[in-house]
Amino acid sequence: MMEYPPQMPARSDLSEAARRAKALRWMFFDVDGVMTDGSLYYDANGESMKRFSVLDGHGLKALKHAGIRIGILSGRSHPATAARARELGFDVVIQGAEHKGAAFDQVMADFSISAAECGHMGDDLPDLEIFSRVHFSATVPQAASAVLAAAHWVSQRAGGSGAVRDCCDFILQARQ
Repeated sequence: MMEYPPQMPARSDLSEAARRAKALRWMFFDVDGVMTDGSLYYDANGESMKRFSVLDGHGLKALKHAGIRIGILSGRSHPATAARARELGFDVVIQGAEHKGAAFDQVMADFSISAAECGHMGDDLPDLEIFSRVHFSATVPQAASAVLAAAHWVSQRAGGSGAVRDCCDFILQARQ
């Protein structure tokens, strides 16, 4: 059974996470459960909506300003995700990725980058395909147990409530 909130990694683990974060040139994010709280809101016509945090947007813009490219790797497709990605200037947006590992491989090939230059923030089992390959992996406190165990760093904030901003701040602090 998962503790909530999960215990934070020991100081030495945070030092290792910071070392890994410092080397990043690219950071990828899942959407549902990371950039959002994972809830889907349906109106009377069956249209779904998502809620994004403004705090996260400022963090993502700060990463871009620091020269880190940002991408979305999501298993679901939604027009709100595309709109938010355009607004924030994401470099890569992949939605509807049934196999995130294959999508990640394609991005690496398209941009001639290596997994050693990349990080990923995700919360569920499909994200483990990427976690096992990237240099830095991050997650949220409500993530699946296997994801919590595999992550180098865990936000203190929930998905959709500033977790992405928390991650961006950690990466930027590690680079200083």
